[in-house]
Amino acid sequence: MPENVCKECHRLVTGQVCDKCNSSSLTSDWSGYVVIIDMEKSMIAKRLGVKSPGKYALKVR
Repeated sequence: MPENVCKECHRLVTGQVCDKCNSSSLTSDWSGYVVIIDMEKSMIAKRLGVKSPGKYALKVR
């Protein structure tokens, strides 16, 4: 499981740069995550403002 999360889009990241937004602003201080598969039907995706499928952290510090 990835240990870092992008501070900009909250996506879980395996490397040193976020795949989604190309940000290098990462943190290992996060908790909880959700997997978004279908953004159209997901109420959680709408609430988080997620526009693409993937794993997202719920709380990023």
